[in-house]
Amino acid sequence: MPVRPEHGVTSRVAEDGSLELLTMGNGTSFRCSPVGAAMWIALRQHDGQVGPAAEMLAALWCTDPDNTRTDMDIWVSELRDAGLVREEP
Repeated sequence: MPVRPEHGVTSRVAEDGSLELLTMGNGTSFRCSPVGAAMWIALRQHDGQVGPAAEMLAALWCTDPDNTRTDMDIWVSELRDAGLVREEP
């Protein structure tokens, strides 16, 4: 299922390469490492599809695709639990 930002969530990549997700409704922010920023960008480039995004990053990072997918699944779960993303059918 594709992963989409929740309504009202905006993103920006800071000068240090970290990712900041902002919730317009309550002003809450969530900061991720540069690795999180790369995962976010890959998700956006692949229309929210975790599998293709993980495959691309694994190739770029020379990491095991299954491990990269697992890391992305965990990260997406954290974002979902924080109310920043949703999965769409």
